[in-house]
Amino acid sequence: MKTSYFYDVTKWKSGNPYEDIGAVINDIIRDIKEKQTERDEDDGGKPGAAIFIPSGDYHLRTQVVIDISFLKIFGTGHGFESSSIRFNVPDKDVPALWELWPGGSRVINDIPVSVEETVDTEEKGAAFLIRRDGNPRISSVEFQNFCIDGLHFTGSENGDPENSYRNGKTGIYAASANDSFRITEMGIVYCEHGVVMYDSDALSIHDNFIAECGNCIELRRYGQASKITDNLIGAGYNGYSIFAENFGGLLVNANNVFPRGKSSLYFSFVQRSSISGNRFHSFYPGMLRLEKGSSENLVSSNHFLRDNEPWEPMKQYDNGEDDLLGLIVINGNNNSFISNHISENIQKESIRPDTHIKPVVLHITGGVHNYIASNHMLVMTKDEEQQSNEKESDSCFGAQVNALLLKTKPMDAVLIRVDDTSWSNIILDSARENEADIDRSKNTFRAIPE
Repeated sequence: MKTSYFYDVTKWKSGNPYEDIGAVINDIIRDIKEKQTERDEDDGGKPGAAIFIPSGDYHLRTQVVIDISFLKIFGTGHGFESSSIRFNVPDKDVPALWELWPGGSRVINDIPVSVEETVDTEEKGAAFLIRRDGNPRISSVEFQNFCIDGLHFTGSENGDPENSYRNGKTGIYAASANDSFRITEMGIVYCEHGVVMYDSDALSIHDNFIAECGNCIELRRYGQASKITDNLIGAGYNGYSIFAENFGGLLVNANNVFPRGKSSLYFSFVQRSSISGNRFHSFYPGMLRLEKGSSENLVSSNHFLRDNEPWEPMKQYDNGEDDLLGLIVINGNNNSFISNHISENIQKESIRPDTHIKPVVLHITGGVHNYIASNHMLVMTKDEEQQSNEKESDSCFGAQVNALLLKTKPMDAVLIRVDDTSWSNIILDSARENEADIDRSKNTFRAIPE
C-alpha cells in the first residue's frame, strides 16, 4: 500500500508546533523512519518526505536532528525584516513601527545556549542539526522558503548586546559529510552562525536572505563542486559573510554581499574556484581574502565598494584591520584577478594605522604566477564642500543611501602592492606607475599610460 509522506506541522498528531516546533519535526522524522524501513522494494524504498510549515511564529526549544536523506522542509515565506534596525530605533519611535519581528514561516531558535560556552556551542545552538555517519553520505536534504530567527544577540562586550552579533545560536549545521543539499529562498537573521556545512559535495545555496548574522555562510573542513549564488548576504563586524576552507570547484556568483562582515569573502586553501559577477560592499579592509595558499582561482567581473560606516550606532565597531592590509589580499599561486571594478571611498581621518599613510587596494602577500589584468581601481575621499553641507540621517537606510551617493574626489593610494615573499606575478593595465609598489625585477608590470 502506497503512503503519502507529506506532513503539515500544524496538523501533526502530537506536540504543539507553536510552543516547540523542534519536538514536532523530530516526531515526524521518527514516523518517517518507522514507515520507511525497506532499502530496496519495487526499485525504491526510502523516498523521504516533505514537511510543511505554514505562516506563523513557531518557537523551537528542541533541536531538530536530521539523519535521513530526501527530506524537504519548506514554508510560505522567508520573512526577513531587519532586527538590527529595530533594536537601534530610539525607544520613543518604537510605538510607531508597523512590525517588530520577522515574519513568514518563522522558526524562533529558543535553544538555551550561552555565548560564554566554548565547546561545541555552534552545534548545540543549532536549530537544525544534520548528522549521520556511514555510507552513503546523507543526501538531498532541502530547506526552502522559511525563516530562522535567533531573536536576540546577547554578547556582553561593550555593554551593547544587540550589536554584539553573538548569541551561540546557529540556523543550519551539517556536521556530517553531505551530498546534493539545497538551501533556497530562506531568511536567516540574528544567528551567530547562519549556515555551517562540513564536508559538502554538490551543495547549492541559492536565492536566500542571510543577513544580520555573526557569520552567514561557512563551508568547513573540505568540500567540492558547490555553489553560492544569487544571495543577499551580510555578516557582523567580527565574522565572515562567506567563508570556505579546503574546497575545490566552488562557484560564487551573482551575490549581493553587503556590510558589515569582517570579510565579505574569505578563502582558506580554496582551489580552482570561481568568483564572478558579484557585488561586494564593505566598511573595512580585507573585504576579499584568498589566503593559506588558495590557488588557480578566477576572480572576474565583480564590483567592490569600500566606504565608511555611516550609521551612528555602529560607528564604534570595526574588524580590527588597518589600511595597509589591502581591500583585496592574495596569498596563493596562479590566481587570475581580471576585469574587476574597485571603488574605495573613505574619509582621510578614518585611515589606519596613521592618517598619513596611503591605503592599499590589492595586496599580494605570497605566492607566485598570479595574473592581475584590466582592473579599474579608484580611491576617493569625500568632497570637503559636500562634507560641510551634508545632513546626517538618523535612519540606517537613509544613512547608507546618503553614503552611496556622495560626491568624491581622488585620493593618493597604493593600488597594487606585491611583497618580497611573492614573485613572478604578471600585473597589466591596473595601476599607473606611481600607484604600484612592485619589484619590477621579480614581477612583470605594465602600467596604465598617463
